[in-house]
Amino acid sequence: MYEAISNRFRVTVRPQFLAGQSNPAEDKFVWAYTITIENLGQVTAQLLTRHWIITDALGHKQEVRGDGVVGEQPTLAPGESFQYTSGCPLSTPSGLMVGSFEMQGENGQHFDITVPAFSLDSPHDKRILN
Repeated sequence: MYEAISNRFRVTVRPQFLAGQSNPAEDKFVWAYTITIENLGQVTAQLLTRHWIITDALGHKQEVRGDGVVGEQPTLAPGESFQYTSGCPLSTPSGLMVGSFEMQGENGQHFDITVPAFSLDSPHDKRILN
């Protein structure tokens, strides 16, 4: 599990390799990741947009920006949380994702919360100790 706290929000990520949807012979590797966003502060805020930087094992980067997450723009009051699961395909057996969510507080102020960098590892990747 990966975790980051920023602007009084905790974001945790649990990635999982999906062997049944992957096909290593065709360089197709798929992961699911479950994200939980918790409001640790005193201000209600709505998630407006997402921003991802996805890097494969060869160092190729892809940026993804969009409204909300899984078709939703949840509003979190103090003490509330929101959880969703999404996925990521890559053409390499490992990779890395990192990102942020743009939030809007009830006072209209915009701020970002950090999604921690998390590793996408499959059993088809060689482990190298540095």
